[in-house]
Amino acid sequence: MKNLWNDSEAAAAVQRYGAQGVSEDLALRTYSARLLGGEPLLVLHGGGNTSVKTRARDVYGDEIEVLCVKGSGWDLGSIEPPGHPAVALEPLRRLRQLSALSDEAMVNAQRQNLLDSNAPNPSVETLLHAFMPDKFIDHTHSAAILAIADQPNAAELLAELFGDRVACVPYVMPGFALAKLASDIRDKHPNAQGLVLLKHGMFSFAPTAKESYARMIDFVSAAEAFVAQRSRPRPGGKAQASALSYAKAAPVLRGALARAAAGRAPQRWVLDRRQSAEIAVLLAHPDLNTLARRGVATPDHVIRTKAAPLLAPPADEGAAWSAALDAALAEYVAAYDAYFARQNARVGGVKKQLDPLPRVVLAPGLGLIGIGKSAADAAVNADVAEIWVKTALEADALGGYEPVNEADTFDMEYWSLEQAKLGKAAEKRLARHVVLVTGGGGALGAAIAKAFAGEGADVAVLDVDATRADSAAKAAGKGLALACDVTKADDVRAAFARVCERFGGVDIIISNAGSAITGAAAELSDEALRKSFELNFFAHQTVAQEAVRVFRAQGVGGALLFNVSKQALNPGPDFGAYGTAKAALLALVRQYALEHAADGVRVNAINPDRIRSGLLTDKMIAARAAARGVSEAAYMSGNLLGREVTAEDVGQAFVFAALMQATTGAIIPVDGGNVAAMPR
Repeated sequence: MKNLWNDSEAAAAVQRYGAQGVSEDLALRTYSARLLGGEPLLVLHGGGNTSVKTRARDVYGDEIEVLCVKGSGWDLGSIEPPGHPAVALEPLRRLRQLSALSDEAMVNAQRQNLLDSNAPNPSVETLLHAFMPDKFIDHTHSAAILAIADQPNAAELLAELFGDRVACVPYVMPGFALAKLASDIRDKHPNAQGLVLLKHGMFSFAPTAKESYARMIDFVSAAEAFVAQRSRPRPGGKAQASALSYAKAAPVLRGALARAAAGRAPQRWVLDRRQSAEIAVLLAHPDLNTLARRGVATPDHVIRTKAAPLLAPPADEGAAWSAALDAALAEYVAAYDAYFARQNARVGGVKKQLDPLPRVVLAPGLGLIGIGKSAADAAVNADVAEIWVKTALEADALGGYEPVNEADTFDMEYWSLEQAKLGKAAEKRLARHVVLVTGGGGALGAAIAKAFAGEGADVAVLDVDATRADSAAKAAGKGLALACDVTKADDVRAAFARVCERFGGVDIIISNAGSAITGAAAELSDEALRKSFELNFFAHQTVAQEAVRVFRAQGVGGALLFNVSKQALNPGPDFGAYGTAKAALLALVRQYALEHAADGVRVNAINPDRIRSGLLTDKMIAARAAARGVSEAAYMSGNLLGREVTAEDVGQAFVFAALMQATTGAIIPVDGGNVAAMPR
């Protein structure tokens, strides 16, 4: 592993943070923590922790010794100085005198001694950092270190590799007991430069940030070389092919997860697929069933991935694979229920069971699939699982993969301090939903995408203009941008496939793309009328057909929502090409509502009027206002409410329609009140 420390960059960090009033110690702590956090083979998504012992002034203005330690919720890869909250060190050190300390009392003591009461909770391993004498301390979950630390004879291997440079600490759950044990072992090895916590991870320490970081990289590099030199050839095996593309398989998997939830978990999940040479090796491993069920590489990963992945049957066309998935998930859930019952009885029956669904799937021919409440959450779970794959394969090749046992895994999974890392904030109304917006690059489509993203949904923005799609997706904050001409069936099919590949499926369709072709009906060319129908009617039909296919594969219903326009009910002069196509679209909406209610698909129409967009340009607004002899403002607010209707209003209407669980076939005007356009 390469040492990325750069003296010039470190000095620049000291200068930059110093201008903000940050001490040199904390500036260098931040700099080296980010180096560690930027390497996935060391630290992933909030894992690991770092600290520095320094001095700061308390409320009385007295200079005291403090421990600046990583705070809960901060990711080392992007940490800033506030991510290492300062805790008065002496009261923490005094805790070492105690024979026992509950988790609740430990957390309380740490928070009581924060210099800033608004700071995040210090790491659950704060006391370990406090009890050790070293100024800078780094803790990682290196994949190479874990490949050795998860061996049955790990202590012997580590002694052979590091000699007296590193001391070993037997596995103990993080908290007060581990802090006491690790610091006692540290005291017995005063010349040690690091600690390996068996089945857990690595600590390095030194008087300076540069030296502590360098030691960590040195230890990990030595471990990588050791694993490479001592490993047996990996067993060969033939990888199974998939008869089903991932784009078609993913919605089926989402549907199986929904059925397996059975009221014990949310129905909708977002997927994130990974493929790599190592994943392919694992899937072809002759002892895959055993290896996959041995447990997580380091215990705190269990809150992300659970103890084991789901081993999916080979994907195939038709209902057979869906039934096989149901059976595999039923077996997984039953096994999880039994595991919980065993371990909960051991601890006195005081725990409340978490949902039993997997967070990782190993699927022959398809790869590794992370499961989460959002695309970001699924990606985190997939990232952690990829490190597990690497660690398990390397440990297996080295001698044998033997991570923590079931009881220790359970204690970590159901540890309140570990669960708190995931946060308990209420999910937004459309969390776990995937939304596809056509015509998403225009003013109206962009507002719709942003409205859904604001409700927690993951959004795919489709537009004929790739640049506009990208801009709208970025404005939404969490979106996939795709170039798509909805008048081309192949484009639509490809876009749906890409959305399913990215998120696992889709739940809400906003069929919004459209364009107004103007001209008196009697003077319209057949070409112009057909062009209008291609975009304003047939394209919506193509989108709807693809949506229904995915909805049926998922089996949990969905929402199919159309931007129809008030022109469908209240046509205007010279808008015949547009209005007649929209009238046909309104009939199509009602037909889909009629035919797919049994599939749980809710089909509704939004009828906007006078929205500043690509359809109603500033030039057109000026011309219409002049024709009526009113100001532009008066023209745009010419409705019962006397207010201009915005793209944001339309976006909120689509959100409202998506949330209505008992409504289908409805027409919702968003026009400020236009009597002539009211549905009747």
